[in-house]
Amino acid sequence: MRTAGPVLVVVAAIFAIWYAAVPVMNIKETLTGLERAGAQVTPDSPMARRDAGHLGLVLQNSFAIPATYAQDRPRLPAPHQVVLDLWDTTVEKKVTSKRSLVYHGWITLSATLLGFVIGTGAGILLAVGIVYSRAMDMSVMPWAIASQTIPILAIAPMIIVVLNSVGLQGLVPKAIISAYLSFFPVVVGMVKGLRAPDAMQMDLLRTYNASRTQAFWKLRLPASMPYLFASLKIGVAASLVGAIVAELPAGGATGLGGRMLTGSYYGQMVQIWSALVFAAILAAGLVLIIGVIQRGTLKRMGLA
Repeated sequence: MRTAGPVLVVVAAIFAIWYAAVPVMNIKETLTGLERAGAQVTPDSPMARRDAGHLGLVLQNSFAIPATYAQDRPRLPAPHQVVLDLWDTTVEKKVTSKRSLVYHGWITLSATLLGFVIGTGAGILLAVGIVYSRAMDMSVMPWAIASQTIPILAIAPMIIVVLNSVGLQGLVPKAIISAYLSFFPVVVGMVKGLRAPDAMQMDLLRTYNASRTQAFWKLRLPASMPYLFASLKIGVAASLVGAIVAELPAGGATGLGGRMLTGSYYGQMVQIWSALVFAAILAAGLVLIIGVIQRGTLKRMGLA
């Protein structure tokens, strides 16, 4: 509850900026439509309006501002247009309908969760190997860092094509791309967490003649939990982004990525924005769930 106030202030600021940007972005198309309907606009030449600045057109045609919020195909839809489309595609449509965002959201979410599980498992195993093996520390960690310098938009089509050539389609290729994005923050967080115990704590365990396995379960793993959960929050959001990006080169019309793609094909910016906002809500929900699990786990371990 203490964070509700600042969050609401930021949300209100985003909506205010969004509403202020709508007339500037939509003014040219709006003036063209109003001119065709018989209204007097300034300047009255389409060529002059094309070369004029957006803000200048808004100031010269302030009467057209309300119309910029009600365009059928706006460049930038107003927030209330996006909310209405979200309501229509989540509440008014059956969840089994291909026009429902819940239907498309579940397709993206299933790939996200599978990719997140794969990426988290791989990240934790790599982190343990890096901490306990100097060879892996010297060899794997640089490759893990280098892997994140490759743009996902460049590598996703190659993964899709290669996996399609061996008969893997649908969920698995998207999950692998999600795992590719989510494993890195888990590796970095877990390595930092597993190395968090200081020398005095490790020396104390040695005086008790504790084995490396006992040191891992009794000291290193508990110390890594805060770092792990922080990285999981980043990883699950990255996993969702990976699933959406993977749906773009797949060329399908399903999933939130497919919804955005079809929206761009037909110039339906409202559809793109509603899918984008739905994805953001989905990511916030996933991060919130991990935050709840984090509080419960750390409290149970006496770390919170």
